Amino acid sequence: MYYIGYDIGSSSVKVALTEAATGKKIIVLNEPQNEMEIVSLHSDWAEQDPEIWWQHICTATKRAIRDANIEASKIKGIGISYQMHGLVIVDNKCNPLRNAIIWCDSRAVEIGDKAFAEIGKEKCAEHLLNSPGNFTASKLKWVKDNEPEIYNQVYKYMLPGDYIAYKLTGDVTTTKNGLSEGMLWDYKENKVANWLLDYYGIDQSMTPTIVENFTNQGVLNEKGAKESGLPVGIPVVYRAGDQPNNALSLNVLNPGEVAATGGTSGVFYAVSDISTGNKSTRVNNFVHVNYDDKAPKIGKLLNINGAGIQYRWLRNNMGDETYETMNRKASKIAVGSDGVVVIPFGNGAERMFNNKNIGTHFLNLNLNIHNSSHLFRASLEGIAFSFVYGMECLKEDNATINVIRAGNDNLFRSEIFSNTVATLIGHEIEIYNTTGAVGAARAVGLTDGNFEKFGASITTNDHVMTFLPLKNAAPYEKAYQNWKKELELILTNKK
Repeated sequence: MYYIGYDIGSSSVKVALTEAATGKKIIVLNEPQNEMEIVSLHSDWAEQDPEIWWQHICTATKRAIRDANIEASKIKGIGISYQMHGLVIVDNKCNPLRNAIIWCDSRAVEIGDKAFAEIGKEKCAEHLLNSPGNFTASKLKWVKDNEPEIYNQVYKYMLPGDYIAYKLTGDVTTTKNGLSEGMLWDYKENKVANWLLDYYGIDQSMTPTIVENFTNQGVLNEKGAKESGLPVGIPVVYRAGDQPNNALSLNVLNPGEVAATGGTSGVFYAVSDISTGNKSTRVNNFVHVNYDDKAPKIGKLLNINGAGIQYRWLRNNMGDETYETMNRKASKIAVGSDGVVVIPFGNGAERMFNNKNIGTHFLNLNLNIHNSSHLFRASLEGIAFSFVYGMECLKEDNATINVIRAGNDNLFRSEIFSNTVATLIGHEIEIYNTTGAVGAARAVGLTDGNFEKFGASITTNDHVMTFLPLKNAAPYEKAYQNWKKELELILTNKK
């Protein structure tokens, strides 16, 4: 018997099949082979057609079943991971009314900031554990204000994972997890934050029915089965945003455990007790996948937009070298890159800088002595330093750090990057060979609530290596302080 898991990203849709009994990975693949298009009609806008996600899921599912040479009838449950904070709006026939406004779209920043100021920091912190910010609720308000002819047709709003669950089952539902990602969960009242919808003038009936994770959230209907190639009647059991799901995939479930992601953007996601609250709008708090009313656990998320995209840009614009070649060249340059500094924030507004867009900066280049190897090293160091800076923000927000776990993705494969982060934050970084799609598939088996057994299996089967803090931290600390000085000069000029 098998479980299937999906991870709906903004670049591709990933699918994984795992053995139900053991959690063993059978196959992991993605669609499309190239990256999905992100539509950006204006600066800081980012949209995708949600039907494209569904098409890629159907194609990937059929390919996974075929390539794994298994019988579809032996797939017994579905788990869904998805890009956070997105907005999908549908009419009364559940057809999308417009493209989804996805996570990296910044059009609603001013709406969220205005709500935060008018509602008040104290109420937002106490009830939302966040500012309304540039999240799903604020994006829906943007549609109301700017596209009234579309807004007037809205039947329900959904998160991206909710839409895929609908396409599979025909049921329009959401979760506490999803509502918290949209800034629509009231932690104090333990219900939908209808007062925020009222403030925005949004009809409360637009909120889908809430279902719990690790339970039957709806079963595959004939239409969903025919299009996807999955059996009729199997349940969707689990759904969560990509970062909470990534934490689950890495066995990050208890206070003091931190999941790190080093993809296009970078993320630290620290599990905490709800009593830690929040101290800063730079850190966001979300319902974690194992949130329980009696022992509520939250995920403190520190996002860094300008991370792996910086290194990818260099690769694409420096002769299209491989990451392995770039890493090898960078390793020949001393810590501190002989004075070259890269400020890697060229992927839009940064939440940890209170939504300032400070851009990418290449500093202190000497054309007589510096070459591409210096740029490679300085970029890796600059991204690593941004992670260290983010960790400082997390600690200021009362996050406890005991252990850090990361997937075996491009940035963490770099010894320069991982050694720099581990040395400066003073913690080991455990690397695991797993993915969000695999985690979503394995999560289907958590209907028994045995998180301890689930985590032990990951530790036993997926651990690749551990980066230890280096004993000689002095050159790393000197380079970090130099980078931080340049960053603070830029931030001062942006005021």
